[in-house]
Amino acid sequence: MSGTVRLRPAGAPEGASDLRAFMKVALRRWGVVGAVAPSSAVLARALTTVVPAMGTPVVVELGPGTGPVSEGVRARMAPGGRHIAIEIDPSMVAHLRRVRPWLEVIHGDAADLGALLEAAGAGRADAVVSTLPWSLFPGERQARMLAEIGRVLAPGGAFTTVNYLPAMPLAGARAFRARLRAAFDEVLATGPVWRNVPPGVVYVCRRPAGGVPRRAAVSG
Repeated sequence: MSGTVRLRPAGAPEGASDLRAFMKVALRRWGVVGAVAPSSAVLARALTTVVPAMGTPVVVELGPGTGPVSEGVRARMAPGGRHIAIEIDPSMVAHLRRVRPWLEVIHGDAADLGALLEAAGAGRADAVVSTLPWSLFPGERQARMLAEIGRVLAPGGAFTTVNYLPAMPLAGARAFRARLRAAFDEVLATGPVWRNVPPGVVYVCRRPAGGVPRRAAVSG
């Protein structure tokens, strides 16, 4: 990476291309996307507060979509860090590689995170950032993905993700929050982030519990 850059302003040339790519996949694979619009820059900043601004960190992004949160990671991450994005949809992979060539995109499933990082020659992640639609995933898949995230996090690393407000009362979202509390010793809720469509609550998770339920410090 050549250095720290600012988020692109609204109306940047990539914006129209990003929106077209997002809508194409959202209409075809709602169960994978789970959002009605790309993440806002405000949500991206909230999710990326855990990205190290010093050293040579490894930052992993799950479900980058068209890349708005990728821009947030890039804006914050220390020069020389490694930014890896795991994306399951092949058309999104192609889009990201075309419009964001600085991003290291791996085509794969976040449920195979450990194996994907090992194949890429990456050690543990200093931060994992996700906008995956957790409430749409079956319980077993949620548990497997959280276990993988906990397994790859470096000591002192953190995981951030979002629950969208309209989904909060749903059984899948409630189950996900319970699994977060079981998977991490500390789960802190921040927000809501109102300047996003839809608004969402950001969860900052630290100290993986190794799959053993513990009393977590939970706000929200």
